[in-house]
Amino acid sequence: MEWNDEGIVLGVRRHGEANAIVELLTARRGRHLGMVRGGASRKQAPILQPGNTVSATWRARLHEHMGNFTVEPLVIRAEVLMRAPHAAYGITHMAHVLRLLPERDPQDALYATLGAILDAFEPAPTAGMLLARFELALLAELGFGLELETCAATGQRHDLIYVSPRSGRAVSREAGAPYKDRLFTLPGFLTAGGEPGREDVEAALRLTGHFLLTRALEPRGLGFADARGAFLAAWRRAAAGPGG
Repeated sequence: MEWNDEGIVLGVRRHGEANAIVELLTARRGRHLGMVRGGASRKQAPILQPGNTVSATWRARLHEHMGNFTVEPLVIRAEVLMRAPHAAYGITHMAHVLRLLPERDPQDALYATLGAILDAFEPAPTAGMLLARFELALLAELGFGLELETCAATGQRHDLIYVSPRSGRAVSREAGAPYKDRLFTLPGFLTAGGEPGREDVEAALRLTGHFLLTRALEPRGLGFADARGAFLAAWRRAAAGPGG
């Protein structure tokens, strides 16, 4: 069996002296593992870094086998991502939570989202916003999408500024006022776009982090990898600027 596709490198582990097991998020075949012969060599190792996009050919005798990849570089981002601490931690965190997806399940929309995020992930002012959008998209792909278009209590579509931590549904200003201390803030950029302030991004990451943890990770007996907390710390330092 054989196929060709594009893929973003999520992780690599050495296999023997010279080979590597590579995990890709592919455009049409979802999260997929394969062995790259010579993947630990000086020539191949720089290509097989998390965040890079490659052209991959997969071959195996049977569909259920892990199979072998041969890869060629398409977009090399690793050097840029690794020189910004928040970006390095961010790709590690995203790779960790992407492993919640079933293997070999098509994820074309999420593949496109991840590629666009990685292309713009180095500047600190945008990185936090992009990570919140990624986590929101991942929740939807996992079947836990938040309902942010209408108020859970009244059905109205305007003045939505809260989210219920139990239902994951938006709540209007008026309906949520008596319970505001128990509700999450709904930053406007998650539904209406625009450029958020730092407090908006913090609120968005609290929101998406809560639902990823309680709906996707904890039911599997998992938690966040340390990389998410490290991303937040590094992003806050970078976003604050030299005097922050």
